[in-house]
Amino acid sequence: MLIRSATFQTSAPDLASCPVSDLPEFAFIGRSNVGKSSLLNMLAGWKELAKVSPVPGHTQLINFFAVDRTWTLVDLPGYGFAKTSKGDRDRFQHMIASYLSSRPNLSCVFVLIDSRHTPQQIDVDFVQWLLDAGTPMALVFTKIDVTKPSHLKKNIALFEERISAMGFGLPLVFTCSSETRAGRPELLDFIGKTLGCHQLADSPIP
Repeated sequence: MLIRSATFQTSAPDLASCPVSDLPEFAFIGRSNVGKSSLLNMLAGWKELAKVSPVPGHTQLINFFAVDRTWTLVDLPGYGFAKTSKGDRDRFQHMIASYLSSRPNLSCVFVLIDSRHTPQQIDVDFVQWLLDAGTPMALVFTKIDVTKPSHLKKNIALFEERISAMGFGLPLVFTCSSETRAGRPELLDFIGKTLGCHQLADSPIP
């Protein structure tokens, strides 16, 4: 799938402020400093689509980007950053939970995981929340350019073991690098196929 245009649409502080739309939405979320903004820019093919900040937790709103006027890329605030007040953390949690559980046109949530580390409890807990809620999701292991292949394979396997222990089937797994652009074709292919399914579902029955 080729991306010809990607433009900022709006930012929303809560679910009620999200734009009215029937376009399929693909949301990206992860622990702070997982490389989410860099991945979004790499995926869209625009270096400054999402602002990359050296300060963890920079994204504090739900940001919407229109892609080719056919689908929407959604940049969600990161979770797990410590340099915010408890009140802000609670607000972010409520914002994220409301969007993920109540947005009718949400097609998939891509949960970004730092491939350099063994499973972090905060990531495992978030994935379990999504699975319990029945939210469509996939895992994206980031920064594979700085992770040894053997460590990458081991960390993915450990994460999958944690999910299997919950009693759920394994979600789709992608690996990527914003530096080398590895994983971009696979992610775009998945989005393209999902969009195709939406178009078939919306087609009138002859």
